[in-house]
Formats: sequence, structure tokens, C-alpha cells
Amino acid sequence: MSFKSSKEKVEPYKTRDGSMISELMHPAVHGNKNQSLAEARVFPGQTTLLHSHKMTEELYHIMEGEGLMTRGGDVFRVSPGDTIFIEAGKSHCIKNTGSNDLVFLCCCSPAYSHEDTYIDEGC
Repeated sequence: MSFKSSKEKVEPYKTRDGSMISELMHPAVHGNKNQSLAEARVFPGQTTLLHSHKMTEELYHIMEGEGLMTRGGDVFRVSPGDTIFIEAGKSHCIKNTGSNDLVFLCCCSPAYSHEDTYIDEGC
């Protein structure tokens, strides 16, 4: 297990919600125990599927691009520098409303898993 990760060596994959993820730090690879950190990318015009996590809370930190975030009953614009807290059980999705990729860091605690991702209706 490694305590250091380099983005250039991480193979991106598509999550159940439809975003492209580069898992920067994850217990299955790096030996940390309670959280994961990933860079997410949503392409122009794309919206992730509305989804929730029963166990995992998330922080999204917007690094590049513009978007429209749905979090429960709230819908609001996001841009670089914004950080959003998504508690466990809260339905959410994000739409890229710009002409460039929407890029954000996603910190999950406990760590992200496909098994804890539930697709909801809407968005």
C-alpha cells in the first residue's frame, strides 16, 4: 500500500452516476481507512444521475467550470472555489452548464463504493 498518489498514474473510471472519476486516494489501494478523495469530471452538457449514498457523506469542491447542483430540494449554481456538503441519504446530482469540463474534488467518508450508490428518480 502507498501513502502517496500521483494523478498521472491513476486510471479514470465511470461511476454509477455517470461522472468520470480519478480515485486519488482510496482504502482499497492506499491503506487509508475512513475516506476517499477523487477528482470528478462532468463533460459540457452532461448531468450526473440523481443519486444518494446511505452510508457516505461527501464534500464537493469545485475547481474548474460552471454547474447547477441539485441537493435534496435545493438547486443552485456552483463555480470554482465553492464547496458543497452532501450528507448521507441526501439525493444529489450536478449538471455542467458551461462549455468546458466541470472538475471538482470529491471527498467521501466512509470511502466511495458502487455498492453504496443508489440511483434515484429525477434530475
